[in-house]
Amino acid sequence: MLANKVAQAASVGGIAVIYPDIGEPYRSVFTQIIDGIEDRAKGRVANFAVGPNVNVGELNNSLRRQDTKVVIALGRQGMKVANSLDSNIGVVVGGVLSAAEDGARVLQVNSLSPDPALLFSRLKKMMPNTRRIFTVYDPRQNEWLIQLAKEGAAVHGVELVTYPVQDLRSAMRAYQEIIAKADNRQDALWLPQDSTAVEESTVLPFVLQESWNNNLAVFSSSFGHVKRGVLFSLYPDNVELGRHLAGDALGLLASGNRDTSALVPLREVLMAVNLRTAKHLGLNTARIQSFDMAFPEQ
Repeated sequence: MLANKVAQAASVGGIAVIYPDIGEPYRSVFTQIIDGIEDRAKGRVANFAVGPNVNVGELNNSLRRQDTKVVIALGRQGMKVANSLDSNIGVVVGGVLSAAEDGARVLQVNSLSPDPALLFSRLKKMMPNTRRIFTVYDPRQNEWLIQLAKEGAAVHGVELVTYPVQDLRSAMRAYQEIIAKADNRQDALWLPQDSTAVEESTVLPFVLQESWNNNLAVFSSSFGHVKRGVLFSLYPDNVELGRHLAGDALGLLASGNRDTSALVPLREVLMAVNLRTAKHLGLNTARIQSFDMAFPEQ
């Protein structure tokens, strides 16, 4: 069991990975991230698949025996377990949207939400005339991301118009107002990963239909939305993300600082584009370069 994994760390001291014990397709995602971690760490890293009933005491003992100094915790389950580890073990978190609000300790969290500045950069390359970007968000989920987005918008010379909402009704009102006032020649709509503001069963279909009818460009932080009709999204390059997480862990090892608190957006990204939507918006699809996946699938 857990103790058997200890031998795997023979060539790499100090770093271990814990990740959720779940099936496909998510297991492959974590496997790719771990491949990146091992590539950056130059060797095998002990990794532990943890379920909801993991024996944290046994895990702590295993980590202690191999002299683990830093744990890379993947997914919500990994982060939850990491909160219960010995306080002298540094923790780097990846594969989650945000930090746990009930977290018992200081964590360095790498979010799966793409850096808004990267989204805005791709938008400007596809639609250079964009001057204004609208977004609707729930402050309880995304206040930290909106602050970054404001900085990113300023860098790219666009105005970010934000609509904070608390429920589905106010989200729908916000989108109705945006659709009514938007100028499709210079405006666009950004959908963050937000279960209130971008609720999938009611809000998203409305936004997709109305934006299509009004030729308004919509781009998203969620990969799955591209298939449903948004213009483009950025999504994780899992191996590169693993390399980044390993770099953070090695940095913690080198500094010895266990009290590093940070919430960092995703910058190791690939791009998915909807060519049907691009054509509908009148974009020259031949000019849309460097995308990694296209819908509808050719």
